[in-house]
Amino acid sequence: MLDYDIEYAFSETAPVSLRFPVSAKVEQLSRWPSFLFDLVPQGKGRHYLLGELKLGNGIAADWPLLCAGAFNPIGRLRVKEAVDFYKAHVERLSGVDVAQGFSTDAILERSEEFIEHLHRHSMLSAGTPGVQGVAPKFLLTKGMDGLWYADGVLPDEQAQKHYLLKLPRGKHASDIKILQNEAAFMRVAKEVGILVHEMPELQDDMLFIPRFDRRAGGGRVERLHQESAASLMGQIGFDAIPAQNEVLAALRKYTTNPTETTVEFLKRDVLNIAMGNTDNHARNTAVQIVDGRVQLTPLFDFAPMNLDREGVARTLRWKRDDRTEIANWVDVLQFLGFDQVELGQIGAELFAFEGELEKLPDVMRAQGVDDDIISQRYHAIQGQREQLRELGSRG
Repeated sequence: MLDYDIEYAFSETAPVSLRFPVSAKVEQLSRWPSFLFDLVPQGKGRHYLLGELKLGNGIAADWPLLCAGAFNPIGRLRVKEAVDFYKAHVERLSGVDVAQGFSTDAILERSEEFIEHLHRHSMLSAGTPGVQGVAPKFLLTKGMDGLWYADGVLPDEQAQKHYLLKLPRGKHASDIKILQNEAAFMRVAKEVGILVHEMPELQDDMLFIPRFDRRAGGGRVERLHQESAASLMGQIGFDAIPAQNEVLAALRKYTTNPTETTVEFLKRDVLNIAMGNTDNHARNTAVQIVDGRVQLTPLFDFAPMNLDREGVARTLRWKRDDRTEIANWVDVLQFLGFDQVELGQIGAELFAFEGELEKLPDVMRAQGVDDDIISQRYHAIQGQREQLRELGSRG
């Protein structure tokens, strides 16, 4: 069962999920609401909390992990039990200053004090359990004093800016290469017209990524609603593999401007294929509410994941009703069944995007992408150009 507090329902409009608008209605559900899975720890944070809670891994652990790890996740939501868990965690740390700040040099040098602080004392406040994904990630806040703090411990009035600190997935050369090229990939995406937030900054083997779910200023912090495409689809758990068609249908259902959303989503997918970002699962696309408007978030997790030594395959693909894959953009657009006016608008936008792909190798080079990656992507880029040109020839 899911329902809003009556007082909240009659005084607020901000939903816990776009699937469940604020109302006095009681929803009878047979399973968890899908938005909760955006808050369940995954990756490094999950393993950390499993150890803290002395639990084995598996779906049975999702509930206790939610109640312990959703203290300070991405987005606007919090779980009360997780906040209580964190407070108890802090109280057990006798003599430890959880709100200690660190200089940039201390972080880059991986000073013993900083590593100890994050991994033993402030793992929860650093938000690692609330950031999904395999690569080690920490949520940090840059204070007005110029020092870095574990996110969640610094009062809002002292917060200057919020960041996600991302480290390589492992120690292999390919892990470092992927991370080092992620910042360049984001610069390329912005140059070709994709919606991108502030540029991440690579320092040594650490990527400092400005967050777009926080807006700090005037002594306050606004936390924006953020929700994954998986949640919008009602996806339960982490194993389902929908078709791209289903992802797009969910995005179109909930965003303010479905045509604009469609064009942006398709351009991102063209770029994923052209540049080798194979990690396109349904939690790597999300929407946010900004000034009352529901829109795609700026691009995130855009990197040359085809280089990963574990073989990260392209998860989501365009498919027909019989589940056979559609591999050509002309066929994709025809299959999606848009009316002729919208189909013409979308087709024209993608045809024009071919001009950006034409100069893509030069843009990649200018933005610092490694030469061998540019060479490896030549045929993929040309293949996408050919498909987009075909859209123009079909009118």
